[in-house]
Amino acid sequence: MGLLLQITTTTTAIADTAAAALTSAPVKTEQSISLLELVIKGGPIMIPLGLLSIAAIYIFFERFFTVKRFSKIDNNFINQIKDFVHHGNIDAAKSLCKNTDTPVARMIDKGLSRLGKPIREIESSIENQGKLEIYKMERNISFLGTIAGIAPMFGFLGTIFGVIKIFYQISLENSLQIDTISGGLYVKMITSAAGLLIGIFAYIMYHYIIHMIDRVVNKMEINAVEFIDLLEEPAKK
Repeated sequence: MGLLLQITTTTTAIADTAAAALTSAPVKTEQSISLLELVIKGGPIMIPLGLLSIAAIYIFFERFFTVKRFSKIDNNFINQIKDFVHHGNIDAAKSLCKNTDTPVARMIDKGLSRLGKPIREIESSIENQGKLEIYKMERNISFLGTIAGIAPMFGFLGTIFGVIKIFYQISLENSLQIDTISGGLYVKMITSAAGLLIGIFAYIMYHYIIHMIDRVVNKMEINAVEFIDLLEEPAKK
């Protein structure tokens, strides 16, 4: 009976000690960090990453509005050209093309200026003008593809430099502490995350602009074919 009482007393004492230790132990509160603080912790490599992100956004919106302006093709435009050509009013057709600021109008105007020459030559002039219009739309978008490729590289480079610095400090201190590694490593991973995000957005923006240009090119090709068919109609009759 005495032994049982002693075991019970000892168990109670251990439980009380554990409870007291838990009560007196400092409670860690959850801490949050702002986006600005993350950017600052990323180090100097965040400066070129920031410049790349600004360049990507500028090029995207500049090309977006340019291609959007080129894509405004009036579906009734080619019908008006057909009416003018059928009635022999070439000057009115040229005037309509001059007053219409679209790639299709400039292509048709180039074709009208070659009337009287062989169809092959007219087709070639229209095709060359079409290539020039495509070049105008595609200008500078290659930089988006470049940014999509090099931004992640910059991010990884910042992380590698950070890891090298961490292990250099460990070698100087001649001690391995998990706090030193984890605390420094999460900061250095910021550049990798930033580089990947910039690269992903630049990649998406690049292909979105390409998709917009492809739609405009399809419209240009359809109208060019209709115009060539229009010129060949008298020969078919």
